[in-house]
Amino acid sequence: MTVPSDTFAVHTHPTAVARVVLITGAARRIGRALALGFANRGWDVAVHYGKSKAEADDVVAEIAALGRRAVALQADLAVEAEVARLVPDCTAALGRPVCIVNNASQFDEDTAENISYEYLLHHTAVNLGAPLVLARMLYEATPEAARSDETQRAVVINVLDQKLYNMNPDYLSYTLSKAALQTATVALAQALAPKLRVVGLAPGLTLQSGDQTPEGFAEAHRVTPLGRASRPEDIVAAALYLAEAGGVTGTTLVVDGGQHLVPSPRDVMFLTGA
Repeated sequence: MTVPSDTFAVHTHPTAVARVVLITGAARRIGRALALGFANRGWDVAVHYGKSKAEADDVVAEIAALGRRAVALQADLAVEAEVARLVPDCTAALGRPVCIVNNASQFDEDTAENISYEYLLHHTAVNLGAPLVLARMLYEATPEAARSDETQRAVVINVLDQKLYNMNPDYLSYTLSKAALQTATVALAQALAPKLRVVGLAPGLTLQSGDQTPEGFAEAHRVTPLGRASRPEDIVAAALYLAEAGGVTGTTLVVDGGQHLVPSPRDVMFLTGA
């Protein structure tokens, strides 16, 4: 396959052959932590981004400095044709991916009082449609020999949310699309085995977002059985475990400091008191 030279830039470093991971939304925040965490474990990383090109290029450079190969791949996750090219482009640049982390999410505020087709369908496209297409593409790219040879199998990690275990009515379109992805995780694990494992990873409050104040974020972070919710390093460790745990499929690992055990009538994003 010939890839246009302006599609992406690859940073290389002389290393042994490594496993390849494709991470969506890897230019910023938790996605960036995941990209660097996988690179530190010896993976080569395809850094997907939507609009954050400069940040994606920075992550690629950081991975190269760690001695791993990396590539920045742009795609609008709401457009199926753009999503479908990510696995082939990753393969052309780095080799066949054996792990996809569906980290990117659309996260806009709506409720039952103002939900609309536009919001619901856009959240569904990004949060459910893109992971489904990527799983399909990874399945097609994984050789038939993987049915009997576990070393050739691949894994999809769907990033979910602890709120699926601790429901509240806020961010309704986001919540519904993530609930569908949780169900899809089980269905895909059944449908795509044994070539693919499909697992979920459900973080809790991890980074300050939206209009949260630093004080509100710290307060919300503490209101868990462990006295703190998830940290980026927790999510990285869990993702690495799931990527390498050959006997785990069709289940979700909740990594939130026990946040899902503390009922809340509102989304944690609204706990922003000074």
